Amino acid sequence: TGSWGWGNGEHQYYTNRSENAYIEDGKLIIQALYENYGGSNYTSARMTTKNKGDWTYGKISGRIRVPNAGGTWPAFWMMPTNSVYGGWPNSGEIDIMEHYGCDAGNVHGTIHCNEYNWANNTQQGGTLNNVLASTGTDIDEFHIYSIVWNENSISWYVDNINYFTYNKSEDNYTSWPFDQSFFIILNLAIGGDWGGICSFDSTTFPQLFEIDYVRVYQ
Repeated sequence: TGSWGWGNGEHQYYTNRSENAYIEDGKLIIQALYENYGGSNYTSARMTTKNKGDWTYGKISGRIRVPNAGGTWPAFWMMPTNSVYGGWPNSGEIDIMEHYGCDAGNVHGTIHCNEYNWANNTQQGGTLNNVLASTGTDIDEFHIYSIVWNENSISWYVDNINYFTYNKSEDNYTSWPFDQSFFIILNLAIGGDWGGICSFDSTTFPQLFEIDYVRVYQ
């Protein structure tokens, strides 16, 4: 719903209002609000660099603080600028970081493509369980979430801890469509059926997804 909304049973309406996305103290803030808007009970925002910043290979890194309240689903991810191999999932998806508030403290990194995708429950990915134990800092503090993406592999990191690597196994788009330009997306979804539907308390809102920076190294 809203501006380039999505499925997955999410509850938010994405707006282009300054109430849902703004700059404060040099940081990008995506704010989810509990309010009736456009037929939805929550509002939020989705930011994209499509046709403004599009890259093939490199290190993509963001210093980010995620909300950890139940119902929040912040994501830092990438989609193909031109779907040269066809519609989703054929042209690929790279999820740099996802955190599900109903499973607080566990960070996920995932790829989707023709051969491996969530629709078939064959997606390839990794999870850094219990970020506090791994990094010494809690999930609701700032962390650096990164991928290093080259011609043969994509590796995922939290604060330089490598927790998953997906390797190119064939020279075939069905398992490796990641030879094209992708753009960056930052969004804060609410609810949804990924990870299992859970109940959450509307009184915990507003919730903030804070981005100190996103940097691309080539």
